Amino acid sequence: MKKCFARTLPLFKEKGFQKLQNAKILILGVGGVGGFALDCLYRTGIGEICIIDFDSFEESNQNRQIGSLEGIGRKKVEVLAETYKGIVALDSKVTKDFIDSFDFSPYDIVLDAIDDIDAKIALALKISNHKDDSTKPILLSSTGSAKKLDPSQIQFAPIWKSYGDKFARKLREGLKKQGFKGSFMVAFSPEEPKCKELGSFSGVTASFGLRLASEAIKIILQKD
Repeated sequence: MKKCFARTLPLFKEKGFQKLQNAKILILGVGGVGGFALDCLYRTGIGEICIIDFDSFEESNQNRQIGSLEGIGRKKVEVLAETYKGIVALDSKVTKDFIDSFDFSPYDIVLDAIDDIDAKIALALKISNHKDDSTKPILLSSTGSAKKLDPSQIQFAPIWKSYGDKFARKLREGLKKQGFKGSFMVAFSPEEPKCKELGSFSGVTASFGLRLASEAIKIILQKD
């Protein structure tokens, strides 16, 4: 076993670690939330990770996004693929049309770290519209992580039980309008916004990503 996982094995044991090695996870969006989810999953030993994003790193990303310090002007997926050897990196914008045509079936879990509500709704409709459909991957989604300072207020619950967050409310309303009948788990924070502008703090955005990654690992370990 690789020495880099020497501190992982005591926690997960060989049986649990093998489950992680066999797992396939898709991350949609590798910004302030998705980038830290990627880092956690990669370091924990997830066997196959695919990331999808179309953005390039900008100076305004440097306060919260992994890869942004050295990757200004370059595609996020390109920079991250160099750092996290062996991942699959796709340069594409996650839109409704992309979601409609993409094959999600190879993945065990899909982590949604995109900030486009219409795309989030399309994703939920495609892979989480029926609670009893075990043939589709499990969807874990991030809601609004901006304008907040306290990571201890982050919670994890079904989308219908999220509260206190404007982004999550818009997502719930959009799902209802589309006749969504299923459910999926979301990371959310009811903390009151601390500014009107689009401010962000890595202590919160990163914690959203780490919470999603931790929940994904928990699900994998619980599988038979």
